[in-house]
Order: sequence, then structure tokens, then C-alpha cells
Amino acid sequence: MAQVNKTATDSTVACPENLTETDAFISSSAFDPAEQYSMKNKRRGLALIFNQEYFYWRMGMPTRHGTNADRQNLEKRLSDLGFQVHCYDNYKQTDVLDKISEAAEADHSDADCFLLAFMSHGEDEHVYTQDGKLSIKEITAMFKGTKCESLVGKPKIFIWQACRGNEHDDAVTACDAVDSEVKTNEVVVDASSLHTLPAGADFIMCYSVAEGYYAHRDTLFGSWYVQDLCDLLHKYGDSLEFTHLLTLVNRKVSMRSVLKCSDPKAIGKKQVPCFASMLTKQLYFHPKK
Repeated sequence: MAQVNKTATDSTVACPENLTETDAFISSSAFDPAEQYSMKNKRRGLALIFNQEYFYWRMGMPTRHGTNADRQNLEKRLSDLGFQVHCYDNYKQTDVLDKISEAAEADHSDADCFLLAFMSHGEDEHVYTQDGKLSIKEITAMFKGTKCESLVGKPKIFIWQACRGNEHDDAVTACDAVDSEVKTNEVVVDASSLHTLPAGADFIMCYSVAEGYYAHRDTLFGSWYVQDLCDLLHKYGDSLEFTHLLTLVNRKVSMRSVLKCSDPKAIGKKQVPCFASMLTKQLYFHPKK
């Protein structure tokens, strides 16, 4: 008696309903790993810089000396990349919300992307204005596709210069350690913590420091992170892929050490930035033709 081929029989009764829509219809030939965001629109896009140096006395927040150097530096570098930059110094909570809401409701149809930078103190998923604090989730939610349709499929870049904890990052010696030049002016820190991510594609969150640690700021030249970010934007902003550039910023900041600080426990301490990317394509800021 012939033996029944059970393998062949089993294969003929496979249930097509077990396939999901994703499994059934994705075409590998349509996937291009080198695909870039389009930068062929009329405008590069809007960039908002919120710079908080002073705070109401009742908030108990120290003045952020050196932050104006950050604002001027970042404004210059973003302008060089073609952004339409708007700077807002020491704005109150309602005024900050008004400016962000205005940007979210604007028409970005002829723009490549959008950028928002916030330089202040931070705490528990919030950043501080002159007289209060704002939720980062509330800010980023305004630019989701359901709220800001003209930015759907376009990069939405958020830069946060603020502390994300109350720990100093200790120095360690790597096998291939190199010397680095650092400033000798006094270094201070931005207070408290940030730990949040937006939901949705095409966002990238750029943090001055990893979660749980202090971010350092030179009282004359500005924060380590914005200094080094702007330096690399100046050198490579129009040629390097943006997440590659941010990785170089991480390296450059990590080479610094605190040399002079009113807090002796901070001497010799380090800082490492980080970024969280929900980008779906490569991001370049090639010069506009």
C-alpha cells in the first residue's frame, strides 16, 4: 500500500486568513534604505528658539548665565542652513504656548521641515518658562499628523537643552582615550530632569544629556551641548546626515570635563548627550539651489 504524503496534504489546507495585511502586501522592491527626506520645497522651514535666562523669584530657579551665547550661536547656524528663525527670550507660559500653537497651526506645505529648540531648566517631563512649566508631551503633540497635517511625512526636530536628572557623570579612561581642549570658565548645571518621547513618525528628539544626569553650561560661552552642536553644524551641517552629525556631537561633548566649578564634587565630571529618532528616512540639509 502506498504511503500517504502527509506533508503535501498539509500544505494544501493552509489557511490564507492567517496572513496579515502587512505580511501579504509589502513589496521588498519598493524599500530603499538610502531614501532621503525631500528638501526641494520652497522654504527650509520654521525654527523656534525659546531661551530662558531669568525666572520669577517665587520659582526658586537660578539665572542661566551663558544661555544668550547659546541662542545667538544656534540662531546663526540654523539661519545658515536656511531656516526662518524666531527667537523668544524669557517668555511667560501663556506666551510660549501661544507661539507654539501659532506655529502648529501655520501652513508648512511649502517647507521641508520644522525645528523647535528649548533652552531652560527642566523637571519631570516638563520645561520651565519664566513663570511656570510646560509638558514636553503637550508641546510635541501639537505637531502630530492629526494636528498639523502640513508637516505629515516631514522631519520634526526638537532640541532640549536642560538637565535630565541630579547625577554627575563620572569620568572613565578608555583604551584609546585622547586629550581634549576644554574651557576654564566656571561650569554650572541646569536643574532637574526630563524623560519623555513623542508618539508618531518623523520626530527626532535631541537631548543635551542622557536621562538622569546634569547638563553643563559655561557661564560665558554657553552650554557644552549647544556649543558643540553649533560647531559641527557650521562644519558639516549641509553635508552630513543629521543623525550622523548628532553622533559626532555625542563624541565631542563626551571629551569635555569640568575644570572649574563652585561645586567641588563636579570637578572632573563628564556629560554625554543623546537623541531618540523616529525618523523614517535619511535627513540632509543640502544647500538650497
